[in-house]
Order: sequence, then C-alpha cells, then structure tokens
Amino acid sequence: MSSHLYDRIGTDYARGRRTDPRWMAHISGAVGHGTVVDVGAGTGSYEPEGSTVLAVEPSRRMLAQRIGPVPAVQAVAEHLPLRDRAADVTLAVLTVHHWRDWRRGLAELRRTSHRQVVVAYETDLHAEFWLTRDYVPEVAELEASRPSATDIADELGADAVTVLPVPWDFADGVFPAHWRRPEGYLDAGVRRNCSALAQTDPTAVARGVERLREDLASGRWYERHSDLLTREELDVGFRLVTRGRPR
Repeated sequence: MSSHLYDRIGTDYARGRRTDPRWMAHISGAVGHGTVVDVGAGTGSYEPEGSTVLAVEPSRRMLAQRIGPVPAVQAVAEHLPLRDRAADVTLAVLTVHHWRDWRRGLAELRRTSHRQVVVAYETDLHAEFWLTRDYVPEVAELEASRPSATDIADELGADAVTVLPVPWDFADGVFPAHWRRPEGYLDAGVRRNCSALAQTDPTAVARGVERLREDLASGRWYERHSDLLTREELDVGFRLVTRGRPR
C-alpha cells in the first residue's frame, strides 16, 4: 500500500472508521487464539483484544492515530519484517486492494504465518452500488483496477469465504456504509474517509454529490430506493476470507 495515499487521505480515520462490534465478532472468531500480525493495520480498528502482537502499517499519519498498547512498525505488506512462520495468524482488513503488488503481499502473509484472515470485497458489487451507479460512475473505473475478494481467495488458496453483511446502522464508515442513510454522503468528512471517493476525480464526486442532494430534497432517492428503507442489513460485497482453521 502506498504510504503517500493514506498520508494524504487518512487524516481523520480514527474518528470516521470506527470499530463495528458485529464485524469484530466475525473477525475475532476467525482469528481465534495465538499470535497475530495486523498487516495494513491503519488505526487498529479490528485488532482482537488480547491477541495482536504486532501492527504493520506504511503510513506515518495512520500510525500517529493509533492508541493502545499494540506495538507498530512502519513497513509494507510486500516486505514484512518477519521471519518465516513468525505468527500464528496474519490479519489484513480492507487493505489488500491498496497494495502495490497484492499477490506478493499475500505470499508474504503465507510466508510469515500459519493461518491468514483477510477482509476484502467483491469489486463488481461496489461498482454496482447505487452511489456508484447513479451518481459517481467514475468509481467503477477505480474498482475495476482492484483485486476482488474472489481474486484474493483464489490467490491465497482460501479454505472459506464468508459474507459480511453491512447493517443499516454500521459504525465503520466504509464506502457503502450509508446504503440506507444517503444523507451521510453529503458530509465531506464521510466522503474523505472512503478511499473509493477520496481517490476519484473530485470534480466527478462533487457533481454526483450535488445530484444526490437534489434527489434527496425532491424525494426521488426515496422513491427509487424504497426497497432499502425496511432492510436491516445488505450484502454490498464484503467477504471474510480465511486460510487455515482457528484454534
């Protein structure tokens, strides 16, 4: 992952990308017990308590936002500063799509741990998300350049791929988190914490947000997406990819 990217866009991740306990439960269950290295760790939102022994993160800005006792080093996934099989588990949460050489990074996960736990997403579903499809179609071009959860599972030789639905009141401000709360995307802070929007042409994003603002004011968005308003959760593509069984 490019440290420059998150040195630029990661200014407020500790506040905007908070831990959601429902995802935390899934991730903790997949990690199990033992020593854990969190690769592309960011601010540490999904590090299981009592088990993580090291965080690896390339961005100084992200490292500066970390709190708590977990030691952290500045390094990239493609060159982990660890010996072979140094950890029981390597954990990578919503980071692989940012790595410069994601295949090499996954090979490093396998080299340095006995088991791997990766949270990724199906890029085609993000490309079909209503915000992309109806307002900022330029996001689809970015998603087409990223590895999908299926690509990652195949490369990793995963044993299991589990759907991680997004509840309507999801606490973590991932790109589709506001699927039932469209007003959220009018907030520049929310958009800044979504890498898909932060990496897309600002003019295109501004144009799409203005169209969304108009559709919310007129009620068109609610008419068009009335089926979402009673949903408690939605599959927007996130997957829990695991190789090896937890102890």
